[in-house]
Amino acid sequence: MLKTKPGLLILALSVTCVLSVKAQTDTLKKDTVKIDTAVLNKYRINSRKNAIPTRVRPIQIQREMVPVTMLDYKVNYWKKVITFGLNFSQSAFSNNYAAGGVSAVALGSNFIYHTEYNKAPFSYVSELNLTYGVSKNKGQGKRKTQDRIYFDNKVASQLSKSWYFFGALTFESQFDKGFNYVDLGNGKFDQQYISNFMSPGYLTESVGFEYKPKPWFDLRLGTGTARQTFVLDHDIHKKQPDNYGVDTLKTVKNDLAFQVVALFDKDIAKNVHLNTRYALFIPYAQSPKFITHRVDLTLTAKVNRLISATVNGTLLYDKHTSDSAQGYEGIGLGMLYRFP
Repeated sequence: MLKTKPGLLILALSVTCVLSVKAQTDTLKKDTVKIDTAVLNKYRINSRKNAIPTRVRPIQIQREMVPVTMLDYKVNYWKKVITFGLNFSQSAFSNNYAAGGVSAVALGSNFIYHTEYNKAPFSYVSELNLTYGVSKNKGQGKRKTQDRIYFDNKVASQLSKSWYFFGALTFESQFDKGFNYVDLGNGKFDQQYISNFMSPGYLTESVGFEYKPKPWFDLRLGTGTARQTFVLDHDIHKKQPDNYGVDTLKTVKNDLAFQVVALFDKDIAKNVHLNTRYALFIPYAQSPKFITHRVDLTLTAKVNRLISATVNGTLLYDKHTSDSAQGYEGIGLGMLYRFP
């Protein structure tokens, strides 16, 4: 009897626990509601990342001076340019060519060395220009087409933004003998010897003021200019009676004058460069008819890095050389090399 009652009691307690758990589970199922979180996200309010107000300052960039001692480089005040040109032309005709013509070969060369030194207020410019050309026509022999030596040196000190005080030394002459060919008819020519190296030759010293508003334009006013004219060959006067203004018993003549020199050196178009120099010389102790004018022009058009077309021209009026104006013009296609 006693054994039976405890067993029944344990069984009753187990049944009661099972029924209680089931009742709680049924109650949870009735109270549970399914919620769509995607719908709730629409109503979410995000808090500010930083609730404390902040002041944003604008970015300021300014230049800082860096001490030169910290930079490992050297300043080069020198600028050097070398230009070399070579032009060649040739023509050939058969003996029975209906339109006529003379076989000819022509060669022209030009060398320019230009150097500058600029360290304010001091500047120095030097230019050496050497030009020589020759042609040979069938039955006429060799003749010069170009021949000039030009060496110019200038030292200047800056006075203001565009004005300088300068001193210059210039030398001009030619390489080879020059002849004047007089047509005698029947294909014959009288070859008259009229010039040579240092016959004539010119050495010009000039001081004055220079106006240079742009790097490509330069105007010199030589208020104090002296020029020596040399004729070292005493045979020149035989065909050149004036002997370039030098007494036939002497070899040099001195002149004091006022000189104006204008230089223009610039690219006037893409691959087209123009270099022009005009010189006016007014001697103080001579008649105004002995004022000289000279214009030298070089126009270069580059086809590619090496090939170029060149036009050279000179216009000269000098009473000691000729009673009328003199001119020269030449066109050539050839090689032009510029370094750097």
